[in-house]
Amino acid sequence: MDTRTPVFCGIVPPHILDKLARSGDPALSEPARRTLQADAAQRTGRRLTTVLGPAARPAPGDAAGPRRTLYDAQNGTVLPGVKVRGEGDEPVTDAAVNRAHAGLGATFELLHTAYGRDSVDGEGLPLDATVHYDEKYGNAFWNGEQMVFGDGDGEIFLDFTVAVDVIAHELAHGLTQYTANLSYFGQPGALNESVSDVIGSLVKQHTLGQTADEADWLIGAGLLAPRVSGVALRSLKAPGTAYDDDVLGKDPQPATMADYVRTGRDNGGVHINSGIPNHAFYVLATRLGGRAWERAGQIWFDVLTGGDLSVDADFASFARLTVAAARDRFGAGEEYEAVLKAWSQVGVDTAG
Repeated sequence: MDTRTPVFCGIVPPHILDKLARSGDPALSEPARRTLQADAAQRTGRRLTTVLGPAARPAPGDAAGPRRTLYDAQNGTVLPGVKVRGEGDEPVTDAAVNRAHAGLGATFELLHTAYGRDSVDGEGLPLDATVHYDEKYGNAFWNGEQMVFGDGDGEIFLDFTVAVDVIAHELAHGLTQYTANLSYFGQPGALNESVSDVIGSLVKQHTLGQTADEADWLIGAGLLAPRVSGVALRSLKAPGTAYDDDVLGKDPQPATMADYVRTGRDNGGVHINSGIPNHAFYVLATRLGGRAWERAGQIWFDVLTGGDLSVDADFASFARLTVAAARDRFGAGEEYEAVLKAWSQVGVDTAG
């Protein structure tokens, strides 16, 4: 049996869906309630998969490159749904299918070209994704085996395939599942979410050919509908500023440990306190400049895949490993000093 523990990891934090469900506007509350119910069912499914073990997957093929298969749930909840596009197939008329196909490929490409990794498991894991999940479903998630995308309600959220960083964020939960397997509560859970935000941002920058200074450092730009007062779900550059909306409320993410949020909700605030390591990465990447995936991203990837990161790692232990990784890969020079300063700026102790 596979001993890794898959967890339900949705891009939209529960606190946002909770606010929508209590909004009093049926156009907002009903889709949010449906989404919360569907998410709860997926969490139950994840626990069963943990007990029974995941389904066997085909052996990796000889051909290099991603092995993508796209499915259509046809607004139902049975996964994976009807196959609509395979690897090597021409684009179809459904834009969501084509966007998901491209996003999976972009994530595979970054992992392969920048870090020499063959898919999220390092062994050519096929990349499956389902679009048009449920009716007005306001989330996207990795369920331990595949990607799933909702269409959004059109009022708050648009189609969840519109942002490549959202696709990459969720697929990166698979990368964490097959490497450090960080538990999904408190600080290790916030690190789990932060790693996905970092990978999501790096994939977007890699796809657009952007340097750290050129990037917007937003997660989910383009996902929010026009009526929402906000630009994205999260900001690595300025946590707490992604949205400030009458319905959604204000982005609650802190940028430093001085504002760390202690809560029992959202698995101990995994989508909230992830702002702290997110901002540390942004500070590091912009201090180093150039292409963020080459030095800052390499340090984070080395820690995630190096074997020393425990499943219950807190921010301080993760930070100390990034300091060691920077020194091991680049020496005690610019990168090493930049990592120390980045964690110091967000209030995380690296002295141990």
